[in-house]
Amino acid sequence: MTDSTEYTPPKIWTWDTESGGRFANINRPVAGPTHDKELPVGKHPLQLYSLGTPNGVKVTIMLEELLAAGHQGAEYDAWLIRIQDGDQFGSGFVELNPNSKIPALLDRSGAEPVRVFESGAILTYLAEKFGAFLPASGPARAETLSWLFWQMGSAPFLGGGFGHFYAYAPIKIEYAINRYAMEAKRQLDVLDRRLAESEYIAGAEYSIADMAIWPWYGVLAKGEIYDDAGTFLQVQDYANVQRWAEQVGARPAVRRGRMVNRVTGDPSSQLHERHDAGDFETRTQDKLQPGSK
Repeated sequence: MTDSTEYTPPKIWTWDTESGGRFANINRPVAGPTHDKELPVGKHPLQLYSLGTPNGVKVTIMLEELLAAGHQGAEYDAWLIRIQDGDQFGSGFVELNPNSKIPALLDRSGAEPVRVFESGAILTYLAEKFGAFLPASGPARAETLSWLFWQMGSAPFLGGGFGHFYAYAPIKIEYAINRYAMEAKRQLDVLDRRLAESEYIAGAEYSIADMAIWPWYGVLAKGEIYDDAGTFLQVQDYANVQRWAEQVGARPAVRRGRMVNRVTGDPSSQLHERHDAGDFETRTQDKLQPGSK
């Protein structure tokens, strides 16, 4: 259905009606906590509070890759933040991230705890802390950070733009879907051209740029996000993106990271909370049922 009702914006916007759509119950024009709730703390220095959305998956992939590379200091507890239930507005989470968005990380390894929020900031912080997946200096570092920030600027057009109006909005608006579908395809073309000349996003080496971009565009390329958006956008036409999406997605650490804090899809693909590497082997179906902790 196309919305043909003409809308004239008022001189001053006021919040007097729900926005509608899948996330209407958590959208509001003010910040701050809505209720008192402390965050749990586990046994590891790194405490992650997140959900298995594309932004959350970036960080769990990074942590699992660090562990796979032998950085035992990257052991972590991953606590589930159910954004549909408003967990991100609890007082403890807002103290950790005033923006009330997942993921958020607390590093308790030093004399003073360090909070880090925004997925790109967390990836950079971890890369610098462990000296991995981010070149230390020079053109290679600049290239990696450029593509990391490309993702930060581009993904809102894919998620909040195309994804919202195509899959989640309460009505289908032709102009909005066309506008953001055009931008999503342009972004895929940017990546496809880059990957025609480079094995990974930032060059010959796998990096935090791949970890940031794959949960959005790699998953889109495989048709695993926004219903049938893959067909709609003809993602199969981007052969280089397809090659890269398969290559990154086959990495064991990526497969593990994608499971952590995930609450949708096949129960066998979900690990609601992760407190030890053995959790991937010892999880039970009871633990994976919707609504379980």
